[in-house]
Amino acid sequence: MTTTQQEAKSFESLGLSPVLCDALKTIEFTQPTPIQEQVLPIALQSKDIIGIAQTGTGKTLAFGLPMMHYLMQNYGKGLVMVPTRELALQVEETLQKVAGNLGLKTVVLIGGTSMYAQISKIRREHHIIIATPGRLMDHVRQKTIRLDDVQIVTLDEADRMLDIGFGPQIKKILELIPAERQTLLFSATMPTEIHAIAKNYMRDAIKIQVASAGTTAEKIQQEIYITAKDQKGTLLQKILTEHAGTVLVFSRTKFGARKICYNLKTIGHTSAEIHSDRSLSQRREALDGFKSGKYRVLVATDIAARGIDVKGIGLVVNYDLPDNVQDYVHRIGRTGRAGQEGKAISFATPDQRRDIRDIERLIKKPLRTRTA
Repeated sequence: MTTTQQEAKSFESLGLSPVLCDALKTIEFTQPTPIQEQVLPIALQSKDIIGIAQTGTGKTLAFGLPMMHYLMQNYGKGLVMVPTRELALQVEETLQKVAGNLGLKTVVLIGGTSMYAQISKIRREHHIIIATPGRLMDHVRQKTIRLDDVQIVTLDEADRMLDIGFGPQIKKILELIPAERQTLLFSATMPTEIHAIAKNYMRDAIKIQVASAGTTAEKIQQEIYITAKDQKGTLLQKILTEHAGTVLVFSRTKFGARKICYNLKTIGHTSAEIHSDRSLSQRREALDGFKSGKYRVLVATDIAARGIDVKGIGLVVNYDLPDNVQDYVHRIGRTGRAGQEGKAISFATPDQRRDIRDIERLIKKPLRTRTA
């Protein structure tokens, strides 16, 4: 693997087709982000890529535009694999802003929705499949979908997919796709498993890194409060009073998320919850309500860390530190998106000093620590 950097000032100069450039202009996308500047010229040459970038940097179009460019000119389909239902829906929403004007159709295959309804959509014309590995394998086993015409595949948030145990499904899916394909892999961190995927399933992958793995956005202020476990609720109430705007609160467990949300409602805060015990429709209602301003506070488990793309989240609160230190980066990346300012406050108990050091080691800088 080699590292490369490109400089460009417009989508036209990156080699994107005029039709795609026009489609981008209609939705007022005229300036590529750094990850798009670097990925597009190489991806348009059908080369395999490993992209390391912070969340909120424009990764979806960095892999989506080359996929659409290819599919407009060649036979076959594109496949995007993601770790969560929320991220799948978010990816489809972003791609459809462009694909909808080009006649390219998408299909989303995720858990929590009817297999029968998905089979009906699969049978219709579609060009891009967006799926979680588990549900995609369900369709493969039932022979309701074939992957032998997939020509370009993207693994988005690959580290998270591996974290939650999708490694075997990913490997099986890659083995079912024609070997003569283009593979794009995007991740915020670089665990050893990703090196193994690159070695076994990619061809001379070019590594593009717009920030060191584990790097957090520059404009996010980060601090940690050391507090007793039974004082977290009071501290959260104080912080919500001191900060204006929307707030995303992360809980380690779904039970904790329910309890936090209930307590917030009892003291007058409009709040909703997202976790694995909520149905897909409930999760979508909570996220849509958070986006629209119906709910000021959204309480989530890590199931939502990679699937929430909401503009203007002013504050992220880690009510509990994450079990996986790398999830810290993804959680706080929900604020300070696209170069905006943001703030992240984490709660830690006195016996979690080691966890704090692990976070500091990952993000390569000390955290401002306070005692509550």
